[in-house]
Amino acid sequence: MSSGVVWCRTAYWQGATGSDRSGATPLWSAVATSSRPWRGRNRVESGVRGESPAVYAAVMVVSAHVVQRLRAAGCVFAEDEARLLVDAAADAAALERLVARRVAGVPLEHLLGWAEFAGLRVAVEPGVFVPRRRTEFLAESAVSWVRPGSRVVDLCCGAGAIAAVVAASVPGVRVWASDVDAAAVRCARRTLAGTRAVVCEGDFDAALPAELAGRVDVLVANVPYVPSEAVAWLPPEARWHEPRAALDGGVDGLAWVRRLVGIAPRWVRPGGVVLFEVASGQVETAVGVVEAGGLAARVRVCDERDAIVVVGRVPRRG
Repeated sequence: MSSGVVWCRTAYWQGATGSDRSGATPLWSAVATSSRPWRGRNRVESGVRGESPAVYAAVMVVSAHVVQRLRAAGCVFAEDEARLLVDAAADAAALERLVARRVAGVPLEHLLGWAEFAGLRVAVEPGVFVPRRRTEFLAESAVSWVRPGSRVVDLCCGAGAIAAVVAASVPGVRVWASDVDAAAVRCARRTLAGTRAVVCEGDFDAALPAELAGRVDVLVANVPYVPSEAVAWLPPEARWHEPRAALDGGVDGLAWVRRLVGIAPRWVRPGGVVLFEVASGQVETAVGVVEAGGLAARVRVCDERDAIVVVGRVPRRG
């Protein structure tokens, strides 16, 4: 496979109009938005330095060979990925299997069994949506509204990345996470093990405890927002290895946003907020959806991550 787009760690759809903030007008395009998401050295390089010179040299030769193979396949961050794959392999045969699958286009995170998200390890397994670096901004935006004792719901939680950031960031916060996909729920439970978060399995909000109605302070959801016709333009890593249900947002990409805004008044207390992520070409329509639902809308932008978050606030009574 020669196309470098295969190796984009994060798919980014630029919006229904095909326009981005730079003024360029590419049609349905997917571009790499991830910088190096695995920060620092791992034990392959740091730990092996404590071994004999011969052992260290042998490991470095193997790592260099893996780098060459990944580069030849179009991997943008070959050195980072080689270190992780060598570190994950129990022996030479296992390493060969991992490298062969990576060269064939299997997402690195699915091979490792985890993804890094906001400095945390999030459990992922084959067939589960890999949390994107830009969604760290959605998680951070949610945290900015959370206080000790707040009730937070992470809908369409996937592997539990946003819920994990919230749980790790605010002492005493109460978190519920829910997803319809059984594999994602398994991963979320592993990710959130050791926290007080409750992980539910069910369609959208169907599995949430009834007693949460009208008492949620922050409702955050990384709902799918890629227009149905644009899914075919996503990088192969997403199209071939992640569930379409986690990508496809309907005709204009905002079908799930409308559903989210529709249920917000049922769950979110007056003065509470609902937050979600969109692409640049969807902002105006998304804000209109929020306001039509009776919520006050605001938009937060992080250019460094190509991330846009829409916040809807439920009006206070009186």
